[in-house]
Amino acid sequence: MTRFSRSLLLPVFVAFLLLCCAPQLTAQTRSAGLMNFSSDGSLVACSNRDSGTVTIVSWPDLKVQHEISVGHHPEGVAWLGTTKQLACCVYGDDKIVLLDAETGKITKTIDVFDEPYGVVSSADGKTLYVTLEYPGQVVSISSKSGEVQATWEAGRMPRGMAISSDNSFLLVTEYLTSNLLKIATTDGKIQEVWEAASTDNLARQVVLAPGDQKAYFTHIRSRVTAAHGNGSIFPYVSVARLTGEKEGTRLRVPMDSLRGARVTANPWDCDVSASGKQLAVVFAGTNDMYLCRIVGDDFVELDYDNGMRLGNNPRAVRFTPSGKTALVYNALDFEVVEYNLADGSVVGTVAVTKSPLSDELLRGKTLFYTALQPMTARAWISCSSCHPDGDADGRTWQNPEGLRNTQPLAGLSWTHPVHWSADRDEVQDFEHTVRGKLMQGQGLMKGALPQALGDPISGRSKELDALAAYTNSHKYSMSPYAKHGLSEAAKRGRDLFFSEATKCASCHSGPIYSDSKPTAIAEFALHDVGTGTQDASELMGPKYDTPTLLGVYRSAPYLHHGKAATLEDVLTTANQGDKHGMTSQLTSEQVSDLVQFLKSLPYEDPEAAAKAAGLKQVSR
Repeated sequence: MTRFSRSLLLPVFVAFLLLCCAPQLTAQTRSAGLMNFSSDGSLVACSNRDSGTVTIVSWPDLKVQHEISVGHHPEGVAWLGTTKQLACCVYGDDKIVLLDAETGKITKTIDVFDEPYGVVSSADGKTLYVTLEYPGQVVSISSKSGEVQATWEAGRMPRGMAISSDNSFLLVTEYLTSNLLKIATTDGKIQEVWEAASTDNLARQVVLAPGDQKAYFTHIRSRVTAAHGNGSIFPYVSVARLTGEKEGTRLRVPMDSLRGARVTANPWDCDVSASGKQLAVVFAGTNDMYLCRIVGDDFVELDYDNGMRLGNNPRAVRFTPSGKTALVYNALDFEVVEYNLADGSVVGTVAVTKSPLSDELLRGKTLFYTALQPMTARAWISCSSCHPDGDADGRTWQNPEGLRNTQPLAGLSWTHPVHWSADRDEVQDFEHTVRGKLMQGQGLMKGALPQALGDPISGRSKELDALAAYTNSHKYSMSPYAKHGLSEAAKRGRDLFFSEATKCASCHSGPIYSDSKPTAIAEFALHDVGTGTQDASELMGPKYDTPTLLGVYRSAPYLHHGKAATLEDVLTTANQGDKHGMTSQLTSEQVSDLVQFLKSLPYEDPEAAAKAAGLKQVSR
């Protein structure tokens, strides 16, 4: 061999070494999740939404190393490249915290606009990418400086995220639509969209297969025209093809028919094995997991391999490095459990946090999330299928009484009666729903049911009272538009809101911005705002209960029939005849100011003001 040829081999050999020694992250570590392994597989990080903590667990011995308080409602966690540093999205506090897993300390706190949910790291750990569910953005953050380097528009309410092996693109799920977006990491441009069906809903995490040829993500199908327990909610895994002849296409696999007639509910997370041959899917409503064989033929895609029973409300799953077991986060047991994939047996269990909930609240939350008896008979649907974590599903349902837009549960304890038509004066009245056609459950109390607005049900069933206590426990979140006080436009809008010229505050009154309050049935404050005749299927209108305006910035669509897509629509096209406030005389600038004020609600603690005003609150 000549000296010349040896000199040519040297740079080739160096390039080979650099390639082999470069950070290589698995598909799991490249995907956002509530639970994730470190790159070397020695540690597991798990975020605990109810406790406000992140727990670091060693593997394979499953010992808690640290439990770190991070704030309200932490969600996604991601390790920074191959280090023992990690990032956590603190959804309720609008911040990202960086943690040292070895010391158990917070090393940096990074403020973002609102609702960070999913986070992934570049392979070198220098850049973090975070989804902001509201207002629908992805931000690029320097892990060293903590500075937001770029902000990109990313569809409607993005949540899940995964990063390609070459760090060139992100995959992002839209929570309410289940669209999947491919976003370039260089400039944030949306390069491709895997469109969902109009019925698809609630897509959380997404995981890339090894080789980045396909992506898998869970969601549900919400058939809003069928208010029936065996026809309205269905569980799905979607497979997005990133390469090959069918690049850009998507296959939706119904999970309730994967194993004959075995129904599952509320798929919350999935994970692909390192071999790319198996997919694990956990179902938070029926407390089980499917181990699927990845067929990979572009037609069937997934076939059933094995199934196993889990604990309460599983929200995260990760294959272990061995590939023979999987870790599952059973959120309402507050445990991470290792399961043998061959027979479903428990290999090990570790308590990652103590329950911060009272026994009653925990019982109520467990009932709220289950799609099993005594809540439901057919196992397709739970309360959380439409109100996950107290949020709305963004849907308008064709109910027997007419079109009904799903409302958030925040502040419900201040705004009884319940429902747009005020047809229920206590949450315990949802025993009618539990026993009815929608859920078809055995029910939570003994004996015959009184009319919903008849004799009180409260106190007749500990389970119903617990369900009511949890449902009434959801709190308001402060508006991100008022973090630094009201803008000048919002101040002008506030003046308009409280003016006699608009009369907005005549119904949306007091610190809760609603005249709906716990009171005698004869005193319910119902109003005809001109929307009852806009739905031909309406049977109970034309008067409706006044919804709170607190948090209205993120709860589109609007009105009982959901026909107002934006707040501007509420004030203009959906307000013919000025029955819903006097707004026809407003200029476009005034409408804009009024919208800015509405988007700023709440800008101060509404509960403290409500208590000071002597308003009544329902605890259960």
